Amino acid sequence: MRRGLLLAALAAALTVMPSAAADTLPWQHVPVPAQIRPQAALNEAVAFGPDRAWAVGADAVGRTAPGFPLVLRWDGTAWQRQSLPGTGWQGELLSVAAASPSEVWAVGRDAAGGARLLRFDGAAWSESRPPGGVVLGEVAAGGGETWLIGARDGAQVLLRRDGHGWQDVPVPPGSVAGLHVLGAGDVWAAGAAAEGAAVSHWDGREWRQTIVDGFPRSAVNSVLAVSPTEVWAGGTAGFVGGPVGRPIPPLLARWDGQEWNRVAVPTDFGSISSLAPDASGALAWVAVARSQKWGPPGSYPPLVSGPDFLAWDGASFTGYEEPAVAGEGDSRTLRLAPVPGTETMWSVGRADGPEGTFAPRVLRFG
Repeated sequence: MRRGLLLAALAAALTVMPSAAADTLPWQHVPVPAQIRPQAALNEAVAFGPDRAWAVGADAVGRTAPGFPLVLRWDGTAWQRQSLPGTGWQGELLSVAAASPSEVWAVGRDAAGGARLLRFDGAAWSESRPPGGVVLGEVAAGGGETWLIGARDGAQVLLRRDGHGWQDVPVPPGSVAGLHVLGAGDVWAAGAAAEGAAVSHWDGREWRQTIVDGFPRSAVNSVLAVSPTEVWAGGTAGFVGGPVGRPIPPLLARWDGQEWNRVAVPTDFGSISSLAPDASGALAWVAVARSQKWGPPGSYPPLVSGPDFLAWDGASFTGYEEPAVAGEGDSRTLRLAPVPGTETMWSVGRADGPEGTFAPRVLRFG
């Protein structure tokens, strides 16, 4: 009788205890549509819910040919290629963002180097007139705002949509590689200045810049603002000297409202390519492109693969590797896209293929 009670109690405990497997769920590979041709790549994605997400890139990129703009849509079951009426140019879509499900923007570049701007209005994609004389590189949105990063006459520009058109916004010192837009007067910019990696905050009137890391050649390309006293920035740490091709350490830092503090990550080399929040807006995931770490002493080669994704629980990181895909190698880029209101996370990029080729890569967690 006592043994029976013990087994019953153990069974009851197992029904309420969290499963260890649930804490270590792997990232899953999600196939792209069969009609996507070889030599395709994805650059960025944005999601609105479990059955709505967009990813952009290029299809049929040859060794000397530019390929064609590519847009995929997730319908809750599979990724589907989307038609782009009136888009007859060759080139690539570089970035996608959305102010709302009925206002999705994608920026790209055609084979002649011209700027391309596409908009989804909730029903269909169409070409939109890009700002005059600007070469576009990235679009960011949030808080009902949409911003563009580009260049005009060799100088970097930032533009904000005011409801009627695109208006120039002053650029902080140095360069901007990524934006986190919370509202018209609350925009964070990641980049680099003469002093090193830098993050700047726009309050609607001016930029206030802080140096994340002052070591030479350091830079950040992704920033995530949780609150005025918790901002994360990721990129690459600087280095001096060393052989050609020497791997570069990742850089992850946290702002506490007063200063930036370096945060250790469980990998030795690579670039922090993306930061993504959970449903509450707090940091949840960090993506590390080309992650490597030192192998055991005396091993050859001395470097081994490191974690591609880092899950943050508020105190420490758990490393995850991307799944192996038959006939393909590791991803070259990993850009994260959270699914609002859920713990699901998308990652898109391009993976190494045989004999110097590449292939689109879509991964999902949760």
